[in-house]
Amino acid sequence: MYTADPSRYEAMPYRRTGRSGLKLPALSLGLWHNFGPDRPVETQRGILRRAFDLGVTHFDLANNYGPPPGAAESALGDALRADFGPYRDELVISTKAGYLMWPGPYGEWGSRKYLLSSLDQSLKRLGLDHVDIFYSHRFDPKTPLEETMGALHSAVRQGKALYVGVSNYSPEQTREAARILRELGTPLLIHQPRYSMLDRRPEDGLLDTLDELRIGSIAYSPLEQGLLTARYLDSIPEGSRAASDSPFLSTDAITEDRVEQLRALDDIAGSRGQSLAQMALAWVLRGGRVTSALVGASSPRQLEDSVAAIRNLDFDTDELARIDAVIGRGDAR
Repeated sequence: MYTADPSRYEAMPYRRTGRSGLKLPALSLGLWHNFGPDRPVETQRGILRRAFDLGVTHFDLANNYGPPPGAAESALGDALRADFGPYRDELVISTKAGYLMWPGPYGEWGSRKYLLSSLDQSLKRLGLDHVDIFYSHRFDPKTPLEETMGALHSAVRQGKALYVGVSNYSPEQTREAARILRELGTPLLIHQPRYSMLDRRPEDGLLDTLDELRIGSIAYSPLEQGLLTARYLDSIPEGSRAASDSPFLSTDAITEDRVEQLRALDDIAGSRGQSLAQMALAWVLRGGRVTSALVGASSPRQLEDSVAAIRNLDFDTDELARIDAVIGRGDAR
């Protein structure tokens, strides 16, 4: 039987999420593409156990994570029953709905019908009566935002979620979502944007909006699907995401110019006593504007390497200038 490490809270920093009372670990675990039937169950459970032992108290999911869709929630549900029953109140578990989950007109986007049906299905897979955070995974341009936010509010009123968030919303959409939720009496807790050294779009208004509204943030893809790691400094290794048929990172992204950038960034990381991946995570968390950064892991050892980033989250002005010079602000996508 699993027993959590008694020292699990000694090293991980926890940051308050916006103006709420909820704190999140600086690094959270995303259960995306490594939690499905194609991965050994013991490997999955080993990652989750090690994460919690290292102070990673937040497990982030979505209804369609797997593969196949729903598999990640089912895997976590099994782990909760096997290992984490005594620790449920020490965990923050989040899920989302917005992307395609089942066929037909009610299986995606932001209708009340889809969001609340999806949440019910997620809770069954997880074996829980509520999640801590329920997200609208993407803005729906054809459904009134009042309906989408009303569904999130209903999830809280029904006791199926403690907090609500949005993901992939623009600054303007976020501001309007926050207004609607505020009027309903359910504050918008958090926004989950894609953010990394190579993708700085949140700096074009979103982070300022979140600061102004005192909404938390959690960055996904801070390592750019593995691009900001040592995997691609020399070649495209066999078995890597870029070498597969993954739609998230193709060989076209590994250009000579990009490899030169990565090597230069790796040199900066080395001067900080970090791996490239650790520096990339620390960069996202710099200055405290971002509440937490989401990391994935294919093994407990890989997770340990990511969590080691918390040992040095500070950058001096010279380091930041060198990083900007390597990347170029105009390179942001």
